[in-house]
Amino acid sequence: WLVIDRKVYDVSKFSKHHPGGSRVISHYAGQDATDAFVAFHNDKSLVKKYLKCLLIGELAPDQPSFESNKKKSLLEDFRELRCTIEKMGLLRPNYTFFLLVFLHLLVLDAASWLTVWYFGISLVPFMVGMAFFTVAQIQMGWFQHDLGHCSVFRKPKWNRFLQIIVINILKGLPASWWNHLHNQHHAKPNCFRKDPDLNMHPLLFSLGKTLSMEVSMGMSGEAKLLKTEIYRLRVSGLQLAHYNVFSFFSLEKRRRSSCLTIISISISSVS
Repeated sequence: WLVIDRKVYDVSKFSKHHPGGSRVISHYAGQDATDAFVAFHNDKSLVKKYLKCLLIGELAPDQPSFESNKKKSLLEDFRELRCTIEKMGLLRPNYTFFLLVFLHLLVLDAASWLTVWYFGISLVPFMVGMAFFTVAQIQMGWFQHDLGHCSVFRKPKWNRFLQIIVINILKGLPASWWNHLHNQHHAKPNCFRKDPDLNMHPLLFSLGKTLSMEVSMGMSGEAKLLKTEIYRLRVSGLQLAHYNVFSFFSLEKRRRSSCLTIISISISSVS
């Protein structure tokens, strides 16, 4: 069960048929999922029709509608900020902008192949074509990201359709795989074992204070134990302890975690 707007819903069976995946719901089992529900569903009136048959009760008047590890004032400020942003229209998409983005992706991708086809595979044409292709692939990743969030079109089906074209056909990755992981990331951002972005490859990287120390103590040579920096994050009023990713590469401190995350995502996309 989970709570939405102080109403309790039994989602045990429904979670298996949830369009966003069962793990997104299971991450909020026994918790208040109001903010996540509002953030993930554009057409809330339609979704609430499916919730009617799942309703099993309401919270008692003396029961708070937020988790004990959340600060009420910050949570209320976050909800007020979201309402203000929606009223200002800042979440409405600019169709002209996204059209130009899509067209420039196609132009860059076509230019990369045409450069190699017309000038051959000598060093200079190959490097130029690779530059076009790299920029196109990176921009496609961010464009399909917006499509995966259903932020381009009002109807989700058009977002899904164009996302499949961009990520499945142009990038060669399954949209369902990306949506499954990214939905969990936004459902529980920076929560270890719930946010896939923090689940590094077990054979190559380690995350967390204990595991990192154990790995580093067993390393020889130039491998040194990198001190853990624990800092507090406030995500929608929730205080989270976040541990920096440990590595034994000579990378600049702030870039180390980002580089390993990108490498880990690339490995997981192949495997």
